[in-house]
Amino acid sequence: MTVKRILHIPNFYPPHTGGIETVCHTLVTHMSRYQQRVICFSGDRNSSRDIYEGVEVTRAGAFATVASQSLSVSYFLKLKRLISSFDPHIIHFHAPNPLVSLYLLLVIPRRCKLIVHYHAEICTSKVIYTCYRPIERRLFRRANVIIATSPKLQTDAAALGKFQEKCTVVENVITTDDLNLSPDDEKRIEELKRRFGNKPVVLAFGRHVPYKGFKYLIEADRMIKNDCVVVIGGEGPLTEELKAMSDSPRIHFVGRIPDDELKLYLHAASVFAFPSITSAEAFGIVLLQAMYCKTPPVTFTIPASGVNYVNLAGVTGIEVENGNAAAFAGAVDTLLSDSAMLAEMGNAGRERVIRNFTWESIDAKITGIYDSL
Repeated sequence: MTVKRILHIPNFYPPHTGGIETVCHTLVTHMSRYQQRVICFSGDRNSSRDIYEGVEVTRAGAFATVASQSLSVSYFLKLKRLISSFDPHIIHFHAPNPLVSLYLLLVIPRRCKLIVHYHAEICTSKVIYTCYRPIERRLFRRANVIIATSPKLQTDAAALGKFQEKCTVVENVITTDDLNLSPDDEKRIEELKRRFGNKPVVLAFGRHVPYKGFKYLIEADRMIKNDCVVVIGGEGPLTEELKAMSDSPRIHFVGRIPDDELKLYLHAASVFAFPSITSAEAFGIVLLQAMYCKTPPVTFTIPASGVNYVNLAGVTGIEVENGNAAAFAGAVDTLLSDSAMLAEMGNAGRERVIRNFTWESIDAKITGIYDSL
């Protein structure tokens, strides 16, 4: 029997971090029964080809970035050569990725099956999306299967409206091994709590960009009545602006949280603050990580996003009106003031992740899609 060859096309790939990168890496890691290659952007001007965890990865340099979109001429040539030499049976394309969508449509052979893994709507620039819409429609028409990461994204995303018959839901998942505690971790968690004065920790982390909504968390801090600390991890274009907004001694910017320390922060926290505000946040891998660590989240209601599918309002966490910092603060206070609710939602969140968002829960779905094409 011929082993199917699958070419994965994410924006970036580990060691670069991010939600889409995590999803793609998880797929590649668990689908080793197939022959696989990856092509992506390198994150700088330099191109390279390397073997990452046994899989060949082609990384194309970009000469510029506009509205968070990488621009590269060399990518087209590398993609064309890779498709010719590898001759994939299936291309698994992770959207949105406007420029590469165009490149892919120009070079994909008719015999090649196409999966479009639709992670989110484009929210960075209306001008870019206006130009991209015809390409997106053509991409969806060419696709054999469109994967949406949640039922809410499938039904609410306007771009998918005319392509429902091609859509199927495959939830994003996490690998839980890195989140489980070792015997030495309890001591490290206690040390971390002491660092923040043994006060309840309200944790948030992610890239400091507008759609992540960190400014609303900083506004909410002024209205949180409970004695606590707000710990904000991550970095990005808005880091210095966010620091300038913060006049509270209980807000701590800790920068990028190392991978081997992330579980310590998640287990040390009492509440996970997730103030994203637009459908660019289409799912929330970090939500799953927090919930698995029994740390209930507070989220905003986001149209056309799976965030409110991941976090079940009133069951695994609290959901409030989008952009309402006062309501966000009230939700944090509700959790910090009720230890029984905090524990109940924490347990429910972990159970939800184990049942629905680990590899075991989607293995058959992905295998079924690949084998049907």
